Amino acid sequence: MSGKSVVLVTRKLPNAVEDRLHRDYEPRLNPDDRLYSSDELIALSEGADAIMPCHTEKFSAEVVARLPDSIKAIANFSVGVDHVDLQAAAKRGIIVTNTPDVLSDATAEIAILCMLGAARRAGEGERLVRGAGWKDWSPAFMVGIQVTGKRVGIVGMGRVGQIVARRMRGFDMEVHYHNRRRIDPTLEQGAIFHESLEEMLPLCEVLSLNCPATPETTGLLNAARIALLPDGAIVINTARGALVDDDALIAALKSGKLHSAGLDVYNNEPAIDPRYRELDNTFLLPHVGSATRETRDAMGYRALDNLDAIFAGREPGDRVA
Repeated sequence: MSGKSVVLVTRKLPNAVEDRLHRDYEPRLNPDDRLYSSDELIALSEGADAIMPCHTEKFSAEVVARLPDSIKAIANFSVGVDHVDLQAAAKRGIIVTNTPDVLSDATAEIAILCMLGAARRAGEGERLVRGAGWKDWSPAFMVGIQVTGKRVGIVGMGRVGQIVARRMRGFDMEVHYHNRRRIDPTLEQGAIFHESLEEMLPLCEVLSLNCPATPETTGLLNAARIALLPDGAIVINTARGALVDDDALIAALKSGKLHSAGLDVYNNEPAIDPRYRELDNTFLLPHVGSATRETRDAMGYRALDNLDAIFAGREPGDRVA
């Protein structure tokens, strides 16, 4: 035995992160990157001191209750923690951490990509070129929406939301936002705060969802709120699929109430609602908001920094439970 703390790592991580794990811990790795079942998670965690999971593993109250007593921490390789029952973890004295800050720029880039892809019909265009369906050019061919100068509403003005706002100002967009509370005016950079989401929605030619998934935000974008958006608005979601009522969004895309949607996250992903695939006015990505080499390395280092603090008897910087 090495005397090092044992860490169960649930997915294949970047090489640099796994090298650091080997250096400082006794890792139980997943070289095949296979998604573990709940029963496998519990069995593999026997004798481990901590678990380093991703958002793909679900730590329900039932799963947390069955974890062995040796588990001291769940150090998430993600900023979102909606996959972990935080109350159940706290009840068992298990520390839960996440990886904020380091993926904000990468996720904001994907938000811009989703906006442009939806506005300019990029998915349709690429399919035409790849499928040899591009036969001609005409003034009416592949006409989309220009985002420059449009009004954008951001739901959730945290780290990612603020960077999305900064990037959108590069398109001379007028930025509005709704948040649980107004951010420091020095951080707004001209963004207009709306205490009520319903007050903001009629102004939103583009709506960007950037808030965490919580019981309060689940189904936030429903039929009643979509009806408040201007006709022909664009919806983008790079936060969590749970924020969206799929039936309502799909109905609005089919009816023409909305021009289009750019989505990187979904309910029940990767088994998304198949109706999205049938719509030409959807620009769809496979949850790649943080998928850059730089960001994935930084996420791993941040999770390990939290573990280092925990096993040294210090308070981890990113504790959420």
